[in-house]
Amino acid sequence: MDYTKYIFPTDRSRKLSDFRTDDTGTFSNSKEAEEELAEGIKQLSKIQNKLYAQDKYSLLIIFQAMDAAGKDSTIKHVMSGINPQGCNVTSFKAPSVEELDHAYLWRCMKVTPAKGDIGIFNRSYYEEVLVTRVHPEILAGQRLPIDYSRIIPDQSLWLQRYNDINNFEKYLINNGTIILKFFLNVSKEEQKKRFFKRIEDPGKNWKFSDRDVEERKFWNDYQVAYEQAFFHTSTALVPWYVIPADHKWFMQIAVCQVIIEILNSLGIDYPELNSKQIENLKKGKQLLSEEEPA
Repeated sequence: MDYTKYIFPTDRSRKLSDFRTDDTGTFSNSKEAEEELAEGIKQLSKIQNKLYAQDKYSLLIIFQAMDAAGKDSTIKHVMSGINPQGCNVTSFKAPSVEELDHAYLWRCMKVTPAKGDIGIFNRSYYEEVLVTRVHPEILAGQRLPIDYSRIIPDQSLWLQRYNDINNFEKYLINNGTIILKFFLNVSKEEQKKRFFKRIEDPGKNWKFSDRDVEERKFWNDYQVAYEQAFFHTSTALVPWYVIPADHKWFMQIAVCQVIIEILNSLGIDYPELNSKQIENLKKGKQLLSEEEPA
């Protein structure tokens, strides 16, 4: 799969509206994608073993999307073969009192993955240039040096935060963290269909909130906020992948294949043993062979 066509360009030559929400790549049906995903899950499991053994890199996967785009299901299916001991999923909700007492990147920084591990952010620090931009009244609770609750936040605030985020991601990369950022791009009409399913399916009722419908009124504002975020934070080091999300079966295999291709391109493998480690293996084998039968 040519995943490069889903990269938001750093030269701003494309807008968010240029990316299709219903694309299915080279797949003609869901069965083909499901078979490919099953194989991809096996590959991810093997790569995770190498990542953990090498203990050189960590992997941070960020998912951002409008409500009902499929973040939870993508994490569930794509990462189903991952060893949970080496993976941590963090879902970021409204910040707690403790989190508000710190700078906005703090709560994310403290749960970034250790070397050898995989960290998944279901939403992330990008909420601070997305939902906060759409609802600037949130800034009043952040006790910033400038009281933005009394004035309309100007562009400088968002530029400042884009810069903070780029520097933070560069810092993580310089210290061995691989960052993959996925925007699951669902259409407004498909979101509506999924909300209806949540209302009509008793097993999904718990997922529905009337606030979800209220937020649809701000759809265009969110599209602007996302596009501006991509303009400023899709970089050569850490690009944004805008993944079509109207067909969940394609979205999942697309995400899976991007992860596999990026990790394989880095040459992640089991560490080479030095002469002393090789000698220890030989010694261990000899000792086990000389043991008396039980």
